[in-house]
Amino acid sequence: MTRQVDDSQRLFIGGEWTEPDGGHYEVVDPASEEVVGLAPEASRAQVHDAASAAREAFDSWSRTKPEERAAILDRAADVMQRDFAANAELAQAESGATSGTARGMQVAVGVARFRRYAKGALEPVEQALPPQISEAGPMGKAGVLGALAVRQPVGVVTCITSYNNPWANPAGKVAPALAMGNTVVVKPAPQDPLSVYRMAAALEEAGAPPGVVNVVSGTAVDVGEAAVDSPDVDMVSFTGSTAVGRRIGEVCGRGMKRQLMELGGKGAALVFDDLDEAGLASAVAGIGTTYAFYSGQICTAPTRVIAQRGVYDALVSKLTEYIGFMKVGDPRARGTVVGPVISAAHRDRVESYVELGRKEGARVVAGGERPALDKGFYVAPALLADCTNDMRVVREEIFGPVVVVVPFDEEEEGVALANDSEYGLIDYVWSGDVARAFRVARRLRAGGVGVNTVGRNMEAPFGGFKQSGVGRDVGSYALHAYSELQSIVWQG
Repeated sequence: MTRQVDDSQRLFIGGEWTEPDGGHYEVVDPASEEVVGLAPEASRAQVHDAASAAREAFDSWSRTKPEERAAILDRAADVMQRDFAANAELAQAESGATSGTARGMQVAVGVARFRRYAKGALEPVEQALPPQISEAGPMGKAGVLGALAVRQPVGVVTCITSYNNPWANPAGKVAPALAMGNTVVVKPAPQDPLSVYRMAAALEEAGAPPGVVNVVSGTAVDVGEAAVDSPDVDMVSFTGSTAVGRRIGEVCGRGMKRQLMELGGKGAALVFDDLDEAGLASAVAGIGTTYAFYSGQICTAPTRVIAQRGVYDALVSKLTEYIGFMKVGDPRARGTVVGPVISAAHRDRVESYVELGRKEGARVVAGGERPALDKGFYVAPALLADCTNDMRVVREEIFGPVVVVVPFDEEEEGVALANDSEYGLIDYVWSGDVARAFRVARRLRAGGVGVNTVGRNMEAPFGGFKQSGVGRDVGSYALHAYSELQSIVWQG
């Protein structure tokens, strides 16, 4: 049962908890359809006020010693960890995540990212370059020119976060941005913003100065637009759909604002027929994470399986068996693997794609039926086989618990099918021949490739090719993303 929050959340602007001009709207638990709490609806003017507060705070914060920034981030992590159970309960209520996901993949990862970038604040920002001998000429007398490459904070960063992970995603933006000396305006997804306000409260308690962190929320398009077009904003970091990312990019282009875009994905999972039984089981379990994590609402999921004919039937059979063991239902119940999707509208969208696949000629091996549950926005995990690469269910991001399977014969064909997509975030290769797996991985047009795994190295750069995004973050690459390079040259 969802516990309804009695009081209404306020905006966080310039260090003050501020009543929203637009009143409040209900945040709904996707599992029970009950009200979790009331989120504030900011006005366009209030969003610009938040950006102005961040601008005012930037000069002082950017000159704060790295050790002090690190201490604040560490203390914020302490506060989040102290309230771990309550934070996980809220994350679960807002997002519909299973208990294990809410605790281990949402709040715990959020805390870990603040810890990581507390250390990141202490990473060197200066790199000495080899001296250059300059002969006398129009540019001056002969001498030796020294040079230093210095990473400087960008300025005010708008962080627009996704609904699928209300802790890890904001933390992955806010923590490295603050570590580098930027100030931030956070515009959380309208479906689950309350967790982000908890994060802001933790930073306030940890001693973040007024204006360094600001949070504004709302359901209106104006709220997001104001967070992008404010003249005080220097950079936009966005996680979400490619369609929205394009619109944000157009606005950023007009003002030459820096961008970090983590957009859609349609991850190809190339499965070769040289797998032994254990390798095939690994592929099935890896692909099965599409259903388990966030009910398929994850851009890195291996949703587009490209299977060599020699293993095709066995793979489809084992994936069907795998789905049979995945309990769909209340994310708070023991044994639940697949919880709800975020909203009724999104449930209807996912179901419409399954029906579209059927009409396009795909064979719906499993799923496609709405689970017999009285409340909640549930979608039965679906497996669509005998697909072709021209089908919309194969080409478009569904963002739900749906996997499509396309057969191929030779390696060249498999690589071509994998690359025949407007997306290129993370692809996967399963093969018993490691040399082949790495050879194929190098040919895939994707920002990341998992070889016989869906695991992630959290120091490896993360981002996409093509329509899957612009820029890279995670690890030290996130610090680089929220910085500008400055050259300092002198004559010795």
